[in-house]
Amino acid sequence: MEKITTPECLGKCIEESTKMMQDRISGKNGKRSVLVCGGTGCLANHSEEIIKRFEELIKEKGLEDKVSVNHVGCFGFCSQGPFVKIYPEDTLYRAVKVSDVEQIVNDDLIGGQICTNLLYVDPQTHEKVTRMDDINFYKKQKRVALHGCSIINPDLLEESLGYDGFKALKKVLTEMTPQQVIDEVIASGLRGRGGGGFPTGRKWQFAANVQSDKKYVVCNGDEGDPGAFMDRSILEANPFEVIEGMMIAGYAYGADEGYFYVRAEYPVAVARLMRAIDDMEKVGLLGDNILGTGFNFRAHIRLGAGAFVCGEETALLNSIEGKRGMPRPRPPFPAIKGLWGKPTCVNNVETLATVPYILRVGAAEYAKIGTEGSKGTKVFALGGKINNVGLVEVPMGTTLRTLIYDIGGGIPNNKKFKAIQTGGPSGGCLTEKDLDTPIDYDTLVAKGSMMGSGGAIVMDEDNCMVDVAHFYMDFIVSESCGKCSPCRIGTKRLYEMLTDITNGNGTEQTLVDMKNLATVIKNGSLCALGQTAANPILSTMNSFPEEYEAHVKDKVCPSHVCKKLIQYVIDPEKCKKCSKCARNCPTSAISGVPGKTPYVIDQSKCVKCGTCLAGCVFKAISKK
Repeated sequence: MEKITTPECLGKCIEESTKMMQDRISGKNGKRSVLVCGGTGCLANHSEEIIKRFEELIKEKGLEDKVSVNHVGCFGFCSQGPFVKIYPEDTLYRAVKVSDVEQIVNDDLIGGQICTNLLYVDPQTHEKVTRMDDINFYKKQKRVALHGCSIINPDLLEESLGYDGFKALKKVLTEMTPQQVIDEVIASGLRGRGGGGFPTGRKWQFAANVQSDKKYVVCNGDEGDPGAFMDRSILEANPFEVIEGMMIAGYAYGADEGYFYVRAEYPVAVARLMRAIDDMEKVGLLGDNILGTGFNFRAHIRLGAGAFVCGEETALLNSIEGKRGMPRPRPPFPAIKGLWGKPTCVNNVETLATVPYILRVGAAEYAKIGTEGSKGTKVFALGGKINNVGLVEVPMGTTLRTLIYDIGGGIPNNKKFKAIQTGGPSGGCLTEKDLDTPIDYDTLVAKGSMMGSGGAIVMDEDNCMVDVAHFYMDFIVSESCGKCSPCRIGTKRLYEMLTDITNGNGTEQTLVDMKNLATVIKNGSLCALGQTAANPILSTMNSFPEEYEAHVKDKVCPSHVCKKLIQYVIDPEKCKKCSKCARNCPTSAISGVPGKTPYVIDQSKCVKCGTCLAGCVFKAISKK
């Protein structure tokens, strides 16, 4: 691509690229387009090999002039991947394997016949669905932050330009003053998507009001919640959109330099982001005097080492500066004194990805989406005990019931829904009584949970909520930076109390002490990690007090999860005296005489591995 030096030049590139994308999707270019998911999940399921196989067969059969193959970003429906979509028919194939490629080439690309065995089957109607938009998983979603995902090749600037890319940047640089940009973002009602929910425009205004010779924009891509993959997927699918959002932020409050702080465990996202920055520098969309407007902006990448606490903005800034990732006392806030002591706004990946959309369609149009206090959409990583695991973007105000049952497809194996953990380790559990709760910042907090960055882990009747709290507290203890005593010592004590409870050594006083200590940690911790550390404990204690009571008073785990509180027993009436369980037992805890006496388990030797239960075909062994 040639240098883009003026607004007119950018406008021409956008026009040409838009026509190219429209022709590709409609087939007016005389070719059929094969799009293969290139997100991390599908890459792990051999989507790269699928692309190579397509390329081999297309070349082998002389179809180069008739078919193109592209990798695109995440389709979202992770439990059904890898996906292959074919334009212009808009046919969607799911769970595609390398061995399926030849069938698609022969039957569809050459023969014009849909491969019905690779279509999605609706679990209710049992009908096969050919188009992505006709699948229930997608019907109630609205893609704003995920704009371009599964459509554009994230390695090609031309495809970004052809799908609304940099229209917003052109608009703000040629038609709007910095203050008008800030006013528009304030009017949109956009709140930070990283978890705090602070109004984005107000944060930019604080930085704009400070006089300084240098200001920075920082994109927080340090996504540390267990089970979360929203930011990773956006960066993998459309890095240009996030860069555009960062540049608009820089223009709005006077920053000429930006830093992407991304987890080193996201190699695909990092590689695509690096390529995007490099390509933009080559054509002049990053650097000095962008589009001849006098606006200068450069972007850099810093890799995070995986510390959860670096999701907190001041710890993140310390890490970028080469210091240990530990939070700073506030005030002063980063918008006043941030990176290297200069005004800095730290915005989440999803927040910056939303900014171009707002500037393209206008604040009023964007504000029509969502609720009064929470405008727009939210991206969730829906996982756990749910049929449709994946990446979901829904309007604020969508209920948990819609998220779990309409989009998520309900609970596998007809199990009963028990809880959903929103907000990750900082959030809390919501139960069946909360299913009609609208998803927005304030409602979730009022219910004892929080939006967080967007992790949503579903649990069913087989989950022990004490064990869930124990898991999250183990994570928090490992991730505490240790700077303040309430978090460093307090979370460790909470973890030890939960360990006592799950081991059958807890007392009623343990429950009282946990609640008291949780209050101390919340009020005394320096940053949000410690201040929210006890949320999983408090929410599960409030919603499932009977489970804690059973662990403490009766010394049993009702869900049969906590190993120290369960027993494997053999029913002598059902035992066939075959000796299989004894032969498979790793600790020789099972004894009996083959063919003569029923077998019994010595509980003092049993390590609760479950091998006997899994291996008994006569169902003579049960867990109590």
